[in-house]
Amino acid sequence: MLKDKLAKVFNEPGCSHNQEKSEKERKRGCSAKSLTPGAAAGGCAFDGAKIALQPITDAAHLVHGPIACEGNSWDSRNSASSGPTLYRTGFTTDLGELDIIHGGEKKLYRAIKEIVHERHPPAVFVYVTCVTALIGDDVEAVCRAASERLGTPVIPVNAPGFAGSKNLGNKLAGEALLDHVIGTLEPETTTPFDINVLGEYNVAGELWQVQPLFARLGIRILAPITGDARYHQVAAAHRARVNMVVCSQALVSLARQMQERWEIPYFEGSFYGIADTSMSLRTLARLLISRGAPADLLERTEALIAEEEARAFAALAPYRERLAGKRVLLYTGGVKSWSVVSALHEIGMVIVGTSVRKSTDEDKERIRELMGEDAPMVDQIPAKQMYKMLSDGEADILMSGGRTQFVALKTKTPWLDINQERHHAYAGYDGMIELVRRIDGELNNPVWPEIRRPAPWDAAFGSAGEAEPVAAEMHA
Repeated sequence: MLKDKLAKVFNEPGCSHNQEKSEKERKRGCSAKSLTPGAAAGGCAFDGAKIALQPITDAAHLVHGPIACEGNSWDSRNSASSGPTLYRTGFTTDLGELDIIHGGEKKLYRAIKEIVHERHPPAVFVYVTCVTALIGDDVEAVCRAASERLGTPVIPVNAPGFAGSKNLGNKLAGEALLDHVIGTLEPETTTPFDINVLGEYNVAGELWQVQPLFARLGIRILAPITGDARYHQVAAAHRARVNMVVCSQALVSLARQMQERWEIPYFEGSFYGIADTSMSLRTLARLLISRGAPADLLERTEALIAEEEARAFAALAPYRERLAGKRVLLYTGGVKSWSVVSALHEIGMVIVGTSVRKSTDEDKERIRELMGEDAPMVDQIPAKQMYKMLSDGEADILMSGGRTQFVALKTKTPWLDINQERHHAYAGYDGMIELVRRIDGELNNPVWPEIRRPAPWDAAFGSAGEAEPVAAEMHA
């Protein structure tokens, strides 16, 4: 069953670029080459599924496997909630040796029953792990029986870690929503302004930075999938008029299948940067009008964009002179590999390299559209090579996730976290202002001239006091 599901998600016709490939290449999907079953570097399929579904804040998320699987995946993203906090509670069946020998199905049912009786969640998501997949637990049968006996939806998420990469897990999470959740409830009301936002996980509250823009236009987010979502919202998502896909690599399959089942058109957009935010609002307005919204929506959208852009550009003006020409090494992946490029170009910064190790071919094409055919796209950069790049002064700042922060710090180079662990939101017009303020704060922090000066004991002996000891350690 898992083999059939993998073949289905690998062959994604929703990606236009994928259609130009041969049949053999198309079966590999529209994602990056890291989509290889068994390749877990950078996060496994189980991790990806958990990332995509855990932001459903009022549901219980039960990991069926050893406790380490839950411990390593819990709280890996700073997805915020405006209300329920059940999603922050870690539930696991905590399998041991005897469970692996005799099977863990009974233990799984008891765990589901205990959660339902004590927490009364609207639904329980049950995540298959490598161990429970290998010992052959029939998780889907247990979930089906639990749903019938307990009267609460229990959704199996069949994405064991060995199935493939984190991105594959995102897609399998979307399949779980399609198979068991979306379309199972009807919304209390519907309007011509109802939309879903897919692939937005409300990291550091980014969804809340764009919700006020939608509210001023009368647009309602029927279901955020899944940032700050409630279970009943996702279950009723099939009544939206338009789907906006923020992270296409993760959930474009879900958007494409929702179009096929419920005729909901979708488009891929970004809320990073002023131009991309405006473009997303315009596209959304046009699609809603084509689905029955009043024609004046586009006029109101243009008025909102003009007002917000003027405010944002005025706020960015003081920073433009300080940041224009500064060089950035962007070491991230997916949608951020091009959407953040667009945002940095708006303030005149120079991209010396943008990582495409987790990007789709379509992401790479967008980078070329922004930066030309000679765009400095880089793949995996080993720590030693990154250390040398930063030591040689090839970049003024590194923007990346937490795993590479210490390389920057060892070379005394400013660093800014832009990955899922961050605590600052960068979406929409206000997010762009915050991003630029943070970059300026990092680049112009007075600590850098201080730590780059020779230490007193080195100066006393006539040494330059630069990073030789650290360099020696790195190259040892």
